Amino acid sequence: MVKYATFKLAAIQAAPVFFDLAASTRKACRLIAEAGKKGATLAAFSETWLPGYPFFVWGASRDRQLPWKAAADYLANAVDVPGPVTDELCEAARLAQLDVVIGVVERDSVTRGTVYCTLLFIGREGKILGRHRKLKPTHRERTIWGEGDAVGLTVYERPYGRISGLNCWEHNMVLPGYVLMSQGTQIHIAAWPGAEPKAPATPDPMWSRQLLLSRAFASQAAAYVILAGGMLSADDVPAEYQELASRYRGDSFIIDPRGEVIAGPAEGEAILLAEEIKTNTVKPFPEQIKIMKAFHDHLFAEYSKMLQGPAHITNKMKEVWTYMANFFEESDKVRKKINKTHQRDHYAAAVNEIFNETRISGTK
Repeated sequence: MVKYATFKLAAIQAAPVFFDLAASTRKACRLIAEAGKKGATLAAFSETWLPGYPFFVWGASRDRQLPWKAAADYLANAVDVPGPVTDELCEAARLAQLDVVIGVVERDSVTRGTVYCTLLFIGREGKILGRHRKLKPTHRERTIWGEGDAVGLTVYERPYGRISGLNCWEHNMVLPGYVLMSQGTQIHIAAWPGAEPKAPATPDPMWSRQLLLSRAFASQAAAYVILAGGMLSADDVPAEYQELASRYRGDSFIIDPRGEVIAGPAEGEAILLAEEIKTNTVKPFPEQIKIMKAFHDHLFAEYSKMLQGPAHITNKMKEVWTYMANFFEESDKVRKKINKTHQRDHYAAAVNEIFNETRISGTK
């Protein structure tokens, strides 16, 4: 009888020490150590856990300068990737012997002014595996975060499976998830601020739907999903910014490849663990390739009909789908190619151009 290896997934639900990067980093390292002691194989934090979600962009104050002051303090606590903070996180992961995915506010190394909503992937070896910058910040988030890129839309091969991640409402976009599914993601991190309010009256579209979208991703990708939600209350922030704060309670979950909840919701500050998962329940990569290839063939035919004009968009879409088709043909060879910078950048540029040109044509 075959004996399969097992692994454990963990969602770390906690508030950072807002506006204090050093204290937040120490807390993150402590939580990583705790997750390791609990037997976690992979632990995930929420969106921009370091140094915290920019709650102040949604707040209001009679003092019109207060949000600007909060923004300045926020930017001063941004993270260099790589840098001293990521070195500490890598060492914590190495000592705890687990993989870590954590949201950080990444400072642009060139401009030193722009920051990104970034998911950082760290291996148990104590090395950065990669990073993903949120493609399109949502609504008022655009006043604090810059727009990301598609270079980070990749999966990482780990001993227990292939891991990927997206931030918040990137799960409400179609192409980013498709790109990760097409690469055979098996364990996905869905990083959220942690707010799950009731649906507002129609036609207001602005509520997070974090559980709905995370479950949908799990079902569509046939992957495990760690929904890591953040925490926030007025007591968690400095007194001068408390009037800008809302309440985020976390609502973290762990979801199986059927889209069913297997752990959660987490309550308060907690390390939410799923029961041990056997590696044979992680969907084999060849099976996923066959499924996505079938979808590709059908969708390309339909999109070709829909996108008869403008011609330049149709041609660019065809270029992306052709690239994907080659990927499906020989998965092992293409996975090696996609790790080469020129291939990844070519694909990222094509996807970004699709996003931009489709948005522009849709406004005419």
